Amino acid sequence: MRFLTAAALAATTALTLQPAFAQEDRADWPSSLTIGTASQGGTYFIYGTGLAGMITQKLGVNASAEVTGGPVQNATLVETGDHQVGLVTMGPAYEAWSGNSELAPGVEHSSMRALFPMYQTPFEAVALKSSGVADVADMDGKRVSVGPAGGTAATYWPRFFEVLGVEPTISFSGANDATGQVKDGLIDAFAFAAGVPISAFAQIAAENEVNIFGFTDEQRGKILEAMPEVAAFEVDGGMYQGFPEGHGTVAMWNFAIAHADMPESLAYEITKLVMEDNAAMMQIHATSAETLPENADKNTFLPFHPGAVKYFDEKGIEIPDDLRG
Repeated sequence: MRFLTAAALAATTALTLQPAFAQEDRADWPSSLTIGTASQGGTYFIYGTGLAGMITQKLGVNASAEVTGGPVQNATLVETGDHQVGLVTMGPAYEAWSGNSELAPGVEHSSMRALFPMYQTPFEAVALKSSGVADVADMDGKRVSVGPAGGTAATYWPRFFEVLGVEPTISFSGANDATGQVKDGLIDAFAFAAGVPISAFAQIAAENEVNIFGFTDEQRGKILEAMPEVAAFEVDGGMYQGFPEGHGTVAMWNFAIAHADMPESLAYEITKLVMEDNAAMMQIHATSAETLPENADKNTFLPFHPGAVKYFDEKGIEIPDDLRG
């Protein structure tokens, strides 16, 4: 199902229609486009819905955000042309690019192209204090949801558990469903990955006594040694009610991607729209503080769409020759 919420439109009311392209340049533009996000209650859904509102208002293309299983599925939906834009973390994107996607093993997703950097996705977990789960090690033998199948969390949390020698009973569900299951005692913890603050975590923290945590220094060190695709990350204190202190974890960068066949002028205008109005992006979600042109260098393998390359060239952002789509 597709969503374009009133909140997303409200987040872009400050935007005015200012044509930044010649009318003839949009002759091959689609009348509508779909943005693959993730489950409701996660940052991707909020970010993608707001992005759809901006594209609709500013570029005159009827854009809608669609609930999906997350980055793994989004990469494949863009590759097949079912979606025009997808939000991905770079770990699953690399696996798809190299033909190792769990949804399409052996199929190199060679039509994916990067548009712009989004933000880093930290990995966090939440559990009721009454569950006794206050650390990843406490999840051993417990019932743990890792988000929807095909999402970043569902892909990487099981790998983290393996590295750390933790063996929970894993289940899959959307962010809102998983937090509901935590509150109802149907599962012991919810391990997720999304831009902070994670809205589903913020909601459960406001209504219940919970533990929200990432990894200890020792745990993080083991993960970083075993998995170079992730990086150390510090979640600031005050992100969640009742948590004035921050905590350490690991994170992965996110990018918006498009199919190589997207018209160059459309890819250019979408990239320019997002990169040049960070204030509007910040109204959508606080993670947009990292949605900046200078973070284009966080993509080290996926070719940028020629339209995106044109924009970054204009801004003096160097795109390596092998990434100039």
